[in-house]
Amino acid sequence: MMAEPSTEEKVVEIPAANNQQQIHVDDSKAVAMYVNFCRVTGTPEELIIDFGLNPQPFGVPTEPIAVTQRIVTNYYTAKRMLYALQMTLQRHESVFGVLETDVQRRVQPGAMRPAAPAGARAG
Repeated sequence: MMAEPSTEEKVVEIPAANNQQQIHVDDSKAVAMYVNFCRVTGTPEELIIDFGLNPQPFGVPTEPIAVTQRIVTNYYTAKRMLYALQMTLQRHESVFGVLETDVQRRVQPGAMRPAAPAGARAG
């Protein structure tokens, strides 16, 4: 009989060729942090992903962006991460609509016009 996962331990289902594999993940030492900046660089062997907070999200920042988190990984893991992110974003957009990444398009005046009253005819 398998013990139930603790509050720190999570079970993740990994799809395999014809079955599901379970991996136990302990995220008790994980640190959560909000970021709105990402920079990707790399070497022939590794991918380096830096995360930070840009206090000036519009235009070109006048102050340096402090990188607070860095992930160094190999390209195989990066490709698996890319696939997981793509699937997650596709699911999100299918429920909530397309995410517009161009800030200028999101904040344009008139971009969010009020809906026409019920029974109004298009002219």
